[in-house]
Amino acid sequence: MKKKKRTHFTVYWHDIVSGPNPSGAMVAQAPSTNTSTTSFGLVRIIDNPLTKGPTMSSDLLGHAQGLYAFTSLESVGLFMAMNFVFTSGKYNGSTVTILGRDEIFTDVRELPVIGGSVLFRWAQGYAQARTSVVNMTTHDAVVKYDVHVMHY
Repeated sequence: MKKKKRTHFTVYWHDIVSGPNPSGAMVAQAPSTNTSTTSFGLVRIIDNPLTKGPTMSSDLLGHAQGLYAFTSLESVGLFMAMNFVFTSGKYNGSTVTILGRDEIFTDVRELPVIGGSVLFRWAQGYAQARTSVVNMTTHDAVVKYDVHVMHY
């Protein structure tokens, strides 16, 4: 095996759920989701852009592909399962897999990195998520992810 490496990178995750070309699609909801204060039971599939900076005009690095589900009755807590799929830049062709809980109204959330591919083979580590912008009318959001991984 090669020597273990440590890598840190930052990406901006754009969750676009409104407008004519959303990057997230609702695929399920519970009968009580619409009356729930936490959106409990809603499931959304995503193919969210990952950019170098906080605006969509920033360099596109790839996409976050996966799903999130609103799984808490008491807070807005999500179960997140997604791959960061890099399509440009120095990580082009590689992936990082994130699986964990995201309580979205907490300033800094930490989610586990449980794997990866190509440059991030055998990845393990964590991602810190910080909401940069959220539109409370459209529910579109931009989240900054600082990702720290150990890999071979």
